[in-house]
Amino acid sequence: MTAWIVRFDDPGEGVRVAVKGAIDVQDVPTWTGCVAVRDRAVPAAIDAACLAGVRASAVIVGKTHQTELCLNPLGINKAFGTPVNPVAPDRIPGGSSSGSAVAVATGEADVGLGTDTGGSVRIPAACCGIVGLKTTWGRVSTAGVWPLSPSLDTVGPLARDVQGVITGMALLEPGFTPGPAARSVGRLYVNGVDQALERAEDDALAASGLTVHTVQLPGWEASFDAFAAILLSELWQANGDLLDVEGVSEASCRSLRRGRDVTPEALEAGWAGQRAWQRELAEVFASVDVLALPTLVGPPPLLTEAREFPSTQLTAPFNVAGTPALAMPVPSTGLPVAASMQLVGPADSEEMLCATALVIEAAVRA
Repeated sequence: MTAWIVRFDDPGEGVRVAVKGAIDVQDVPTWTGCVAVRDRAVPAAIDAACLAGVRASAVIVGKTHQTELCLNPLGINKAFGTPVNPVAPDRIPGGSSSGSAVAVATGEADVGLGTDTGGSVRIPAACCGIVGLKTTWGRVSTAGVWPLSPSLDTVGPLARDVQGVITGMALLEPGFTPGPAARSVGRLYVNGVDQALERAEDDALAASGLTVHTVQLPGWEASFDAFAAILLSELWQANGDLLDVEGVSEASCRSLRRGRDVTPEALEAGWAGQRAWQRELAEVFASVDVLALPTLVGPPPLLTEAREFPSTQLTAPFNVAGTPALAMPVPSTGLPVAASMQLVGPADSEEMLCATALVIEAAVRA
């Protein structure tokens, strides 16, 4: 299965950019991976706001497939097909920005643009052995991007290496350049993570020469309740008209029903949980510059065994927090895909995350 919904025949010269299906491209319908949306879609009148820098200094080579309504983080789309993971064809490509990641990993694009609401840039980056950056909530405009959960939705770049992600950020935010790298790293260990991944993270950090301290986050588990309440409630608010419509999968309809059933009290508890989680992270970032942990709890699962894989377990808490997070491959042994390290910083610290990732990348390649 190809990564592409549509390829443009002669896009011109420059950095080649693949755009996720959920992001409006002028004169192209926005399907967001859903048959019902495709059947009633009309060509977008204008580009999404985030594409202004792309139009000024790069070329859009096409729009890419994704999972339905940006919901499935595995990358599987039964209606339109699942893009093939070029690193491990029998395993998931990750989602929901599956096509953009695959287009980059196969060399068909220099930069992919995706959206990340619970991990949808970082998860496919990890599955396809590339780099992906979830931006700070609100830093990159989501005007013209199909909404999943506006309080969590972000737009971010994917590329084969860290410098490519920096190029992608400069397209999203002209003038973007890396800043000073982190001086101290807070190493976070989460129960249930494959130990081969943990060893790969530790080895990469040791090679980098960065100062590393083990940290704990007591509010980690509670952040998932906030995530679910906010995401599902806003999914219903933004997409409730699709419930039980022909051309919408039963899996998406189940999520819509769950969103419909979120009570005002549960949503208020979700907002309160988000605020508490943000305060906890702010306290940690007062003592360390960045956090480091794996992106996934284990190797990308086989397509035939993917259903129960907890793909957002290590990514969603940082959507609740609104903080930026970068996923990058690091060397590992005995795994079908390179381990993926996740670096997380305080709000608006993308410059530091990219600089720190450059340090680690150079160290592990030496």
